[in-house]
Amino acid sequence: MPVNLSIKNAPDHVVQRLRERAQRNHRSLQGELLAIIEGAVSEDRRLTPAEVLAEVRRLGLKSPPDSVLIIRAARDGR
Repeated sequence: MPVNLSIKNAPDHVVQRLRERAQRNHRSLQGELLAIIEGAVSEDRRLTPAEVLAEVRRLGLKSPPDSVLIIRAARDGR
């Protein structure tokens, strides 16, 4: 049986960020909160490389052009 949950006295800046996150994910505020809670209590599972790549592309993340140099310098410094 579903249970109603409530969060009292949530700071305005937290609520605003949650609203923005919900909008990015095309959800209502309540839907976003439920998705966060479900994710927090779900079984830990490792993402496949394909899932990680899909998420990176979805988020539009880019690596800086000098990232290869940074990685090489870190590796050579071992």
